[in-house]
Amino acid sequence: MPVPAYSVYEQAILFIAALVVFTSFLMLGQKRLSGMIHLFAAQGALLAATTALAAYALPYPHLYISALIIMALKVILIPAMLHRLIVRLDMHRDAEPLYLYGYVMMAAAALVMFSYYVVEPIEHLSTLATRNAMAVSLAVVLLGMLLMITRRQVVTHVIGFMAIENGLFFAAVASTQGMPMVVELGIAFDVLVAAVIFGVFFFHIRSSIDSLDVDRLNRLSEVEP
Repeated sequence: MPVPAYSVYEQAILFIAALVVFTSFLMLGQKRLSGMIHLFAAQGALLAATTALAAYALPYPHLYISALIIMALKVILIPAMLHRLIVRLDMHRDAEPLYLYGYVMMAAAALVMFSYYVVEPIEHLSTLATRNAMAVSLAVVLLGMLLMITRRQVVTHVIGFMAIENGLFFAAVASTQGMPMVVELGIAFDVLVAAVIFGVFFFHIRSSIDSLDVDRLNRLSEVEP
């Protein structure tokens, strides 16, 4: 089906899907934690826009509430908590080097192509133009995992974990036309609680070993009294 045959809603969803993947690539190449938090907030804003579009086009009015929840949590509250956290830990000026940058980006591109290959059988079973969002969602999940693998700071791992949740939520909204409100509220509460718990863990780890570098955590060993 050519792109002009899609409705305005379907074209908008596909355009936002491309932007969501693009923000995942930018997070992979970002060196500063503050910049990565801003990109995570931008990805959350794209999810809120997707939910609002679905609420307007389907129409499912309850999705407007979901869009407001996403905006409050993933665009305002959680990024503000993370930014305040790295400022209190004096990490907002730190630049984390990304080794083998070219290879990481090539691996990210390969993961995107792999996502489309894996989801292709599912796309043939659906008549919705937004079925391509499944491949995008899987790509965002895999890129979030790649972000966690290639970085050493624990804060970056938390952002990667939440980016994975963003990919799953995008699939639920764009491909299944939204989730029940109870499920969405449960997910939002879980994400908020996880962010608070991660913040507590960061302070305990920093006070114990004076670092949030994963390599230093891996070298920890038990000492006999």
